[in-house]
Amino acid sequence: MSHLIVAPIVLPAVLAPFIIMVLRHHLSLQRIFSVAGTVMLLAISLALLGMTLDGQVHVYELGDWPAPFGIVMVLDRLSALMVLLTAVLAMVVVLYSIGSGWDNRGRHFHALLQFQLMGVCGAFLTGDAFNLFVFFEVLLIASYGLMIHGGGPRRLRAGVQYVVYNLLGSTLFLFALGTLYAVTGTLNMADLAVRVGEMPADDTALLRVGAVLLLLVFCVKAAVLPLHFWLPTSYANAPLPVSALFAIMTKVGAYSILRIYTLVFSPEVEATAGLVGDWLLPAAMLTLIVGSIGILGTRIINRMIAFGAIASMGTLLISIALFTPIGTSAALYYTIHSTIATALLFLVADQVRERRGIRIRSHSPMPQAGLLAGLFFVGAIAMAGMPPLSGFVGKLLVMDASRQSTDFGVIWAVILISSFITIVGFARSGSIIFWRSHDPDFIDAPEPEVEIEGTEDEHAKEPAPEPYPGLAFSSVFGLVALLVLLTIFAGPVLEFTGETAAQLFDPSAYIDAVLHGGQK
Repeated sequence: MSHLIVAPIVLPAVLAPFIIMVLRHHLSLQRIFSVAGTVMLLAISLALLGMTLDGQVHVYELGDWPAPFGIVMVLDRLSALMVLLTAVLAMVVVLYSIGSGWDNRGRHFHALLQFQLMGVCGAFLTGDAFNLFVFFEVLLIASYGLMIHGGGPRRLRAGVQYVVYNLLGSTLFLFALGTLYAVTGTLNMADLAVRVGEMPADDTALLRVGAVLLLLVFCVKAAVLPLHFWLPTSYANAPLPVSALFAIMTKVGAYSILRIYTLVFSPEVEATAGLVGDWLLPAAMLTLIVGSIGILGTRIINRMIAFGAIASMGTLLISIALFTPIGTSAALYYTIHSTIATALLFLVADQVRERRGIRIRSHSPMPQAGLLAGLFFVGAIAMAGMPPLSGFVGKLLVMDASRQSTDFGVIWAVILISSFITIVGFARSGSIIFWRSHDPDFIDAPEPEVEIEGTEDEHAKEPAPEPYPGLAFSSVFGLVALLVLLTIFAGPVLEFTGETAAQLFDPSAYIDAVLHGGQK
């Protein structure tokens, strides 16, 4: 068994406390170690992706305890893809935060970011439902610290709302796990799949309750209507580079739905057949509609992009709710696209706010307005799904996959109408931001950063380094390049996502690898 499988969890788990305990007074060293760790994570994720290209499922048994008695990490095409996407996004956010100076506006930014990466990668790699809950909690703690980075009453209020809402979801998660354990006697995902498949249909009432509770938990994480209320305020008030990193957070919920409801509660399981899709599809369409209307209705740029993230999750979950290989393949392609596009818009919004911010009422022209307008335009057409970028390809794939559904007419209408609303919303916003500098209400003025008092020896800290604007812009252009590459290489990417979807809907290799050592 390869130790490389657990490295995306162990590396940030070791690096984060090292940064706090040893480098807390030395921002330059924190930056060096954080960038080095993220580069290593990116290299490891590429190696893990290469390990899955032959279609084999790899298992890492912690403490050499076999499943279902021990904790296992499982690497297949889906988990490798999501870990790689996380590493790429983290690399961009780390470089942007250094270039813009955001990591110097509060304490422990790089340590919290590493803990966040530990939680995200752990959620994607774990083969145990209880440990999925554990990594969700790691995500919650680290993301709260990142949300209030830099201080300010608005961030604190949004952070409290975020924590309370997600703690309610965590409580519901425990209820769901307790119900499933009472019925099946296990929480290992592969073992759950076997035992659920063997249960007689007449004795599955509690099983269906557990399946519904889990779906509600994952819908909270994925910001599905009507469980989306935490996202607009949280993402809008967090530091915008942090919001860019959070673009992967909602994908953890979508990943969990895919993993659990193709492995444990697969469409072939009679006890839960149709239970998820019948609920998830209408909720996903409503999520898309509300997100699009939110883009049109808000007059604050960071809230507008937060609603764009909700709309993109609606499109993604429509494809997932079909629960077909072609729908899942389209969903995975759209997952890559929407994560990059959302992060791009948040970073562009941060550049806009830095230039317009508190001086917006002075009617002074914005520095580098043409460059920022071009970047905003690219992000907007990507998010709206207009040609020629990957958003257009992704939405076409989702619509094509929905032709197999009896509701394809409604799905097409919702996607097309919401896309038009999104285009109008972004066009109006762009004209106000870049052409009508006298409209002061659209851009939310950044709140003054508040230094949190503590017991650190301030004299031991080194002088604050200067920002590197070129590095910040390079990070933004890196995301643009990724969107272009995703469009150009849509064929190979779709081939991989198609193979990934086929592997998900034939979980026998996953179950055999975990329970019988089919591949270690």
